[in-house]
Parts: sequence; C-alpha cells; structure tokens
Amino acid sequence: MSIGHTLLGLLESGPRHGYDLKRAFDEKFGHDRPLHYGQVYSTMSRLLKNGLVEVDGIEAGGGPERKRYAITDAGITDVQLWLATPEKPEPYLQSALYTKVVLALLTHRDAAEILDVQRSEHLRSMRILTDRKRKGDLADQLICDHALFHLEADLRWLELTAARLDKLAEVVAK
Repeated sequence: MSIGHTLLGLLESGPRHGYDLKRAFDEKFGHDRPLHYGQVYSTMSRLLKNGLVEVDGIEAGGGPERKRYAITDAGITDVQLWLATPEKPEPYLQSALYTKVVLALLTHRDAAEILDVQRSEHLRSMRILTDRKRKGDLADQLICDHALFHLEADLRWLELTAARLDKLAEVVAK
C-alpha cells in the first residue's frame, strides 16, 4: 500500500492536520497496522517537498505548531495516475514454503510433515479471518475475503504438492 497516495487521497476531501490524517487512515485502512505519527509527518514532509501538498495554515497551540495540509493540483493528478495503474500481481515464484519442502527432501527430512504443519497453520488463520469477517463491517469483510482467497490458493498448492511429493523427491535427488 502506498501511504503517500493514501494520505493524498484522504486530503482530496479537504485540508487536514497530520493528526486528522492519521485518524482517518487508521479508521479506513489501518485495522491491522495503524500508522505511526512519525510516518505520517515524514510522508507529509516528502509530499510537501515534491509539491503534492501545501501548508494551508499553521495553528499555534499549547504544544508544537500544527500544520494543516491541502492537496495541490499536482497531488490530485498523482493520485489519479496511481489509482489508474493496476497493481502488479504477486506470483510468489520464490516462496519460502517451496524452499523448505525442497530442502527437507534434500536433507532427508519429512517434507510431508512440513506441509501438514503449514496446512494446519493456514486453517487456523482461515478460522480467525472467518470469525473476524463474520463480526466485521463491510470494509473488514472485504479485507478478510481477500486474505481468505489467498489462503485458499495456498491450501490448493499444499494439497497438490503433497500429492506430488514422491515425484518431487525423485527430481530433487538428481
């Protein structure tokens, strides 16, 4: 996820302070990983330097000055380009799990056990996500669906690999 583009998109509804941006980000996108204040302010500093935001006002208070940021026309264009650019699909061609299976075979360890343990871990994660999905709002349901679909694909791979383990052992032994 591009933090900068997300903060720019949040600014399109109107100028905000860094604190307000953090709160909006955490409410909409940070369920599992809220932003740190330092990350918000370092990102805003970079966006300011790049001309994608401007300081719309500065308020003095009991603590440090509070800057209010506004998106520039260049920032709006940047968000539009980012939204229109498709994300690169993650093919996972070099997975750690595949490496573990092959190394287990090479070192005469039980690769089937590695697959079984991993399958159990995937199923445990799926149960947690399914429970979260059941209790969550629409945004949380969609996030959980995305993760569940990936875990289902991994489970299919685990089953396929388990079914081909003897053949893979022959290939690896060469």
